[in-house]
Amino acid sequence: MIIKRFAKEWPLHLMLVPGIVIAIIFSYVPMAGISIAFEKFIPTRGIFKSEWVGWDNFRYMMEYPGIGRIMFNTLFIAVMKIIGGLLVPITIAVLLNEIRKEVFKRTVQTLVYLPHFLSWVLLGGILIDILSPASGIVNQFLGWLGVKSIFFLGSNSWFPYTLVVSDIWKEFGFSTIVYLAALTGINPSLYEAAEMDGAGRWKQTWNVTLPGMLPIIVLMATLSVGNIMNAGFEQIFNLYSPAVYESGDIIDTFVYRMGFEQVHYGLATSVGLLKSVVSLVLLSVSYAMAYRYAGYRIF
Repeated sequence: MIIKRFAKEWPLHLMLVPGIVIAIIFSYVPMAGISIAFEKFIPTRGIFKSEWVGWDNFRYMMEYPGIGRIMFNTLFIAVMKIIGGLLVPITIAVLLNEIRKEVFKRTVQTLVYLPHFLSWVLLGGILIDILSPASGIVNQFLGWLGVKSIFFLGSNSWFPYTLVVSDIWKEFGFSTIVYLAALTGINPSLYEAAEMDGAGRWKQTWNVTLPGMLPIIVLMATLSVGNIMNAGFEQIFNLYSPAVYESGDIIDTFVYRMGFEQVHYGLATSVGLLKSVVSLVLLSVSYAMAYRYAGYRIF
């Protein structure tokens, strides 16, 4: 039975080979470097000849003065992004669904998801310019309103929220596509029945549209749990500075500085390994929840 099935589906299995080879080379072979987390790693000696120190790097990590703040920043920024990344696309999708002019609707859709395709290297430069406290267009506008200039990228009070808002602005348009697809699966007769019962547009949205979107909302929410340890390295790396380390330093940026700037490879690897283990657990839990509550499964 298995041989017959394989003979029938072998082209599909053959298509998987390049992806499997790439995954082995770039994802599994480098895992030998995990041993650095348990060593006093010296590049000239290599991975297998460096001094073995056991759990010393992990103990040093736990005793590091700012590790608690770094963990809090990571979780706070990630959770805020997840919440905003759910609420904003859902709201925009519902609003776009109410537009009857198809040309206008398609135009808005295109404009809002274009930022998704821009890298944070480019957007970082743009945000630095427009949020500048001296010449940025945002602070100029605030000045016209009589509001004092705000240092969005240099103030610990403002920096985390600037990260969250800019990330939501970049990604919400692309995420909206998922919810618009869910809206197309709602039976139009439900709206007709609600209208005959005297329901206005708001009640139709509350009692028909949102319940119809609920399965995909639950799915996206549960899957996002697996990313709770990823606060967005590329974005923060291109926007932060030593002035906002207190509120913007996350696990990934800390690992980068420890590993590449302070050449403390053992500490950087131990922090990265701990984050990977926690992320694996959360990802497993999120997929289990997605299967249980939304019927979603990969295989």
